Amino acid sequence: MILQARSLSVRYPGAPAPALMDVDLELREGELVVVGGPNGCGKTTLLRALLGLVALERGEVAFQGVPLPAWRRRELARLVGLVPQREETPFSWRVEEMVGFGRYARRGPLSPMGAEDHGAIERALERCDLTGFRGRRVETLSGGEWQRVRIARALAQEPKLLFLDEPTVSLDLGHEMALFELVSRLVGDGLSALIVTHHLNLAARFGGRMLLLAEGRAVASGPPAEVMEAERLSRVFRWPVTIVSLPDGTPQIVPLRDYP
Repeated sequence: MILQARSLSVRYPGAPAPALMDVDLELREGELVVVGGPNGCGKTTLLRALLGLVALERGEVAFQGVPLPAWRRRELARLVGLVPQREETPFSWRVEEMVGFGRYARRGPLSPMGAEDHGAIERALERCDLTGFRGRRVETLSGGEWQRVRIARALAQEPKLLFLDEPTVSLDLGHEMALFELVSRLVGDGLSALIVTHHLNLAARFGGRMLLLAEGRAVASGPPAEVMEAERLSRVFRWPVTIVSLPDGTPQIVPLRDYP
């Protein structure tokens, strides 16, 4: 088991209610798990709690059986690559330079690049189909291209686990599918991945397991076909939905018109 979390509870200072309450999560090697739920349900807080970026009121996290407090930050960065939800860069970096920043976890910011670093950068560019973009300036990229660069930067760390927080925000349908296909291929190559997303239809098509959150609590966990029940989702999202199945049996949500 690459990740285990038990009874995670987080309360932000001054908040009337917990942002996260008694949430459990497990992630195996070579598995893609998706965390879904409505806005403000605690998805990003869960990621922050897993990485030790927010204080726990209760609970524990372990990576590869080692408790989170025992990990040094650089060691954890070599295990876990993070693609955050929001990010802007004020500098006109080239794509290859941006991807190269992922090597800091391996060599430090002041150490010169070696053959191992250049090899990791090249592999990351290839895996994300960016070899033809290496000289492009990041401000000239489309939204989908920029997301691929951010994933490539995380891959340059050579992690075993990849965290992605709402990676398809502001992307069109084609780029959403391309991004999930990319992550699916990476998982097929042996990487583990945890994706936070509000796109449950995409989650159902690509995720091996799904964790559904609502108001900071885990509502359901398991295969998408078990988690995505019409009554449950209608209650969680406060809108009537029905569930249809694709030819391969994958469940998909269809929101209904809310007639009086």
